[in-house]
Amino acid sequence: MNRFCRLALVALIPAAAMSFGPSVALAQTPSPAPAASASPAPAPSASPSPATSAPAASASPAPAASPSPAASASPSPATPPPAAAATPAPVQTADPFGLETTLEPKKVVMVKGTANWDSAFDTLVDAFKTLNALLDKQGIKHAGNSMIVYTSTDDTGFTFLAEIPVEQDPKNLTKDMSIGKSPEGKALKFVHRGSYDNMDNTYEAITNHLDDKKLEAKDTFIEEYLTDPLKTAEDKLVINVFVPLK
Repeated sequence: MNRFCRLALVALIPAAAMSFGPSVALAQTPSPAPAASASPAPAPSASPSPATSAPAASASPAPAASPSPAASASPSPATPPPAAAATPAPVQTADPFGLETTLEPKKVVMVKGTANWDSAFDTLVDAFKTLNALLDKQGIKHAGNSMIVYTSTDDTGFTFLAEIPVEQDPKNLTKDMSIGKSPEGKALKFVHRGSYDNMDNTYEAITNHLDDKKLEAKDTFIEEYLTDPLKTAEDKLVINVFVPLK
């Protein structure tokens, strides 16, 4: 605020100079008047015609007013300071909601699972623990964020694939595990922040968005966990939700 106040004061200084400039010029204009009044002294010895020249001399103040336009031109350099004050401050943008994107396929190790809605998050965490135990034992690092791909849902629960991107094929997979590719193609991206239980609000907003835009989604959707669900407090989760379009 102080910086803007200073700029405002600087902007006022030329305006003040402009207001004082003409008044000074007017104050100086009377000085030629006495010189003009001195000329009538020889006027009595002459004919009355020189007396008419005295008014002509009194008209001389008109040219003296010419400096005032020059003074009025001076405020033009005073315009840059307000322009400097108009510099916008940086702002933080909101999370994307309904951003069109294209999913690129990644090599993943995955495990199939089934969950009830009442214990959904615990089931997903257990699936990630199983995959992490396999990768840690073989010294294989993650090549991306953990994902959940929902393959079907109903009123009681859902089936899913828990996926972790990898660059090399792990060995000794269980019967529920496999190596494959993550989903690909056009999708809409949404962001959820908070607990898994509060995702109902996010999905309701997603449904409304699809209805408003008259978009038709596929029967599956993907959650990408930007925060590690094994180490992050549930209310601090950040999850990208991808909705593939038909």
